[in-house]
Amino acid sequence: MPRVPLRGRRSARPEGAADEETRAHVAGAASAAAAEVAAPSAVTPDLTGAAFFDVDNTMMMGASLFWFARGLAARKYFSSRDLAGFVWQQAKFRIAGNEGSADDMHTIRENALAFVAGRPVAEIVQASEEIYDELMADRIWAGTRSLAQQHLDAGQRVWLVTATPVELAGIIAHRLGLTGALGTVAEVVDGKYTGRLVGELMHGPAKAEAVLALAEREGLDLARCTAYSDSANDLPMLSLTGTAVAVNPDTELRAIARSRGWTIRDFRTGRKAAKIGVPTVAAAALSGGLVGGAIALRRRNKFPW
Repeated sequence: MPRVPLRGRRSARPEGAADEETRAHVAGAASAAAAEVAAPSAVTPDLTGAAFFDVDNTMMMGASLFWFARGLAARKYFSSRDLAGFVWQQAKFRIAGNEGSADDMHTIRENALAFVAGRPVAEIVQASEEIYDELMADRIWAGTRSLAQQHLDAGQRVWLVTATPVELAGIIAHRLGLTGALGTVAEVVDGKYTGRLVGELMHGPAKAEAVLALAEREGLDLARCTAYSDSANDLPMLSLTGTAVAVNPDTELRAIARSRGWTIRDFRTGRKAAKIGVPTVAAAALSGGLVGGAIALRRRNKFPW
């Protein structure tokens, strides 16, 4: 994989913060470089306007990484106990509402894609196609998909921006008829995954870096672009564009959106949005009895987090 150039730091930062910023920039640059661009449609193109959509709980009900892991577990890529550990890690990560401690993030980075280490990329791509059809296709929010279509109808390009592996993110984008996707980039050597990430998970500041890199590459005017997300974790990306929309927002993002005058769109039914604070990944895990098992395993020190 080619070396990704880094731009100079704008100000002095503590060593840990500088390292995190560098990883986020590397991840963003790699994700933008990996993003494929769909062929132009028959609609008169708007070459400088675009839309960026988060996936989990914004475009899709629940966490795409959870369904991806569940699909791989069904294919015996790892055990149910490993899946329980993955769910606990993701639930802890999401419920906390932030990245957590440096040790937590180091563990997440090291383990995020360890279960595909040594696997051919083509094999995981094929499995991802199947997993999308089996577990994800019916979980797309019709309302959010309609918002994306409005941008496409206006001639704008639409990208997903997600922590999901870029290969799976690209499949989701392709199935929805979108332009492409910015996702977490895994290191590949000789056509096989090493299990390591390129830079950082596509989360928080890394999403903003990816959008910036893509905008530079594609000649986008970010003031004419729109970003959509459900989470305050995506404030770096939401704050980049001229228009920000909170979709199915968590409590913090709802408050911020109101204070900044951002549009709020909520497609959830049956519960008051203000009470939906527990991420769907945790709810899905609870429904399968996985979190309880993960907690028990954690107490027996089976997992370092």
